[in-house]
Order: sequence, then structure tokens, then C-alpha cells
Amino acid sequence: MESFSTFNISKQLHYAIEDLGYEKPTPIQSQSFSVIQSGKDMVGIAQTGTGKTFAYMLPLLQGLPFSKEINPRILVIVPTRELVIQVVDEIEKFAKYMDVRVLGVYGGVNMNRQKEAVVLGCDIIVATPGRLYDLVLSRALQLKSVRKLVIDEVDVMLDLGFRFQIINIFELLPNRRQNIMFSATMTDDVNELIQDFFQAPTTISVAVSGTPLDNIQQYCYSVPNFYTKINLLVDLLQKDEEYSKVLVFVSNKRSADLLFTELEDIFTSEVAVIHSNKTQNYRIRSIENFNNEETRILVTTDIMARGLDLDQISHVINFDTPPFPENYMHRIGRTGRAEKEGVSILLSTEKEKGYKEAIEALMEVKIPLLKMPLEVDISKKLTCDEQPKHRERNNPLNLENSGKGFHEKKEKNKKENLGGSYKRTIKKKYKKPKTKGDKNFNKRNKKK
Repeated sequence: MESFSTFNISKQLHYAIEDLGYEKPTPIQSQSFSVIQSGKDMVGIAQTGTGKTFAYMLPLLQGLPFSKEINPRILVIVPTRELVIQVVDEIEKFAKYMDVRVLGVYGGVNMNRQKEAVVLGCDIIVATPGRLYDLVLSRALQLKSVRKLVIDEVDVMLDLGFRFQIINIFELLPNRRQNIMFSATMTDDVNELIQDFFQAPTTISVAVSGTPLDNIQQYCYSVPNFYTKINLLVDLLQKDEEYSKVLVFVSNKRSADLLFTELEDIFTSEVAVIHSNKTQNYRIRSIENFNNEETRILVTTDIMARGLDLDQISHVINFDTPPFPENYMHRIGRTGRAEKEGVSILLSTEKEKGYKEAIEALMEVKIPLLKMPLEVDISKKLTCDEQPKHRERNNPLNLENSGKGFHEKKEKNKKENLGGSYKRTIKKKYKKPKTKGDKNFNKRNKKK
């Protein structure tokens, strides 16, 4: 069985790996190492939780010589602020015994502070595409020394609308560089980006999108409505020893806030919520508290599904069924990481049945259906979206079926608006409407 001891890396990196407790590489780490170290362009297709950060940073750190140069030599682009923070933290762990300067830049904070940090110099810069592009445009950051480019979770960045910034960043980089890209899915947009900017890349695929990780147990409950889902979730979360660290995914920010309010009344400080409307400091603090096990339950949205690297997640609960089956895969990839066991639970209504079937078709696996616990109350309370829509019995625009409330217009209201008596008089006098564009128009017509 392959181990890190067989890798051709420095003693400093071996010491860091020992400190982290890593014994053997994951498939993506094992297959990527020699390709990246050779300097070839590479595209990695791998699910979340397969060790992608270490897969590209280990060979890059091995090939990074000491330098006092101010401009960065390695550029890592990721989609979210949280991912910038965690990638910087991971790199610092890997480079613990090396003299490497790492800097993370992202939006939502004062750019002047980041400009000052850039001026001091760095070897590796980790950035979100928007803030990176802003720093380059303001001439605070130069990319002329970048020799290695890594784009992680590229499909998410394209979904978030960062295509313009990514293409412009490609144009600003030196032509002679190594391109490394990681994505969980191979979409047409991703493929187009590869065709335009990569040179004969080596593709490594270790987990086809839609293939569930073997160490994740999946279950499903059929639930009638939103508030019954809350009742079931509360019942499950009462078992605090079993549900020791729980990530709850919801479809949007409004539902996340509503669910958090309901859970907070019961679990108080045990629960936290994060989504894009929360401030950066609040989001970072919530993640830190969750990682430090100060909070047990974290409610979040899909946009955060790829920006979190949280350890020891016992359960991922899909409070709703995502309409895109790939999002389900990214959600459940938060648990069962690093070959540890994990559990995923899906709460699905009758309206969401089609989404559930699409997920099962993608995975080619049927999710086992569990019976609702008898102690869970079936709520009759409905959200605005679940309440039946009351339609008018008769369409007022349909004259044939009009009821007593409909009446014909009065004769005076049926008249055509001719623009007032003044305009009608002018039109009759001069045969044509008087125009404002040519003052001599009417005089010429009068002479004729």
C-alpha cells in the first residue's frame, strides 16, 4: 500500500505530514503528484472531501525554491471567502517547516489593508476572483511572476458568474505557466475554459460526479410540509450523542433564517446559521465555533456547500431536496471525509419527489426510505409557498364568462384619446401635426 514515505519530497514536508497525522495519500493525491511535479497542465475531476488541497499543494511546495521576490509565484483561485481562509490555513500547516509566505485576499473586507499586505510580498496568494481582479486593476498586485496557477472548484465560480474575471485574469498572467484545475463536475463551460487556455492537459478523474462516497450512509424521510420537517429535525437532534456535529442544508437564505429561529428557541447556543447575507466576521466566527464544537448544529445554504472544510461531521441533513442532483452530491460530501464514516439524511415532500428521483438516477442508487417516528407531530401549519393559491373563479378579461362584478365601459370612456382639443385644432389647421423639430415646417407648407 502506497504511503507518503515513497513520495520524492523534502524532509520539511515529511515532518509536516507526520505532524498532521497523514499516513497514506488519497487517490487524487497519489495520481496528481507526479503530473503536477512534471510541470504539465492538469485537470482533476474529484468530489468534495477527497483531499484536493493537499493534492496540488504538496508537489507545488516541493518545487517552490526560497525567494525574496515581492510578487507571488503561485496563484490559487477559489470561489468563496471561507475557502480562501481554509486553504491559507492548510498551506500554512503543510509549509510549517518551510520559509513560505502565504497571503489570502477576498471581498467583504477593507481592500486597503490587503493592498498593504500585498506590498510586503508573498510567495503564494490565495484569492477569490473578484477581489483578485480588483487588486490587479488598482495596480497593487502584479501577476508577472506567477508560474503556477490553480483554480479550485471552477464549476462553482462559473455558476456564480465569475467567468469574466477568470478570463481576464488568464489574459493578465504570463504565457509560460502551469495550469492546474479542479472541479467536481465537467460542464460545457468548464470544458470550454480548458480548450481555450490549457495546453494538452492531463485529466485525472477519481470519482465521477454522481458516484456516492462508499463511507456515507444515506437515508430519506417522506415529510408532508416545512413545519413537520422542523418537528422531525428537532426529534432527531435531541439525540445529541449520536448527532454530535450536524450540518443542515436549506435551499435559500429566507428558509435558513426561519429554520434557525425555530431551532434557536429549543437548542439556544448549540445552533448557528451562515449564508451570504451574514457579515464576514459573523460567518468566520460561526465556522470557528462549529469547528471548536462550541456549537453542534450549523444551518447553511447551498452556496456554502463548497466553501466549507469542516472536520468530524457526524450527519448532513438535507432539510429540502435540491433541484439539481449535483448539489446533493456536494452537500453529502461534507461528511464521511478522509475515509471516516458519515450519515446523510434527506427530508423530502411530495412536491420534491421528482428532485429525489433525479438524484437517485444520477447516483444509480436508491436512497432507503425510513418510517416517520410516531412521536413526531404532523403540522398543519404551512409556509406562504405551501399554502394553496386562491384563483378567481372568473377571469375579468373573459367577457363571455364575466360575472355580475363586470360591467361594460360607459360610452364616454370608450372614446379614443386624440390628444386634447389644442392638438386637434392644430392638426386641422395645418393638415399635419405641428412638429417641434423644424420651426419653419409649417411656414413652408403654408406657402405651397
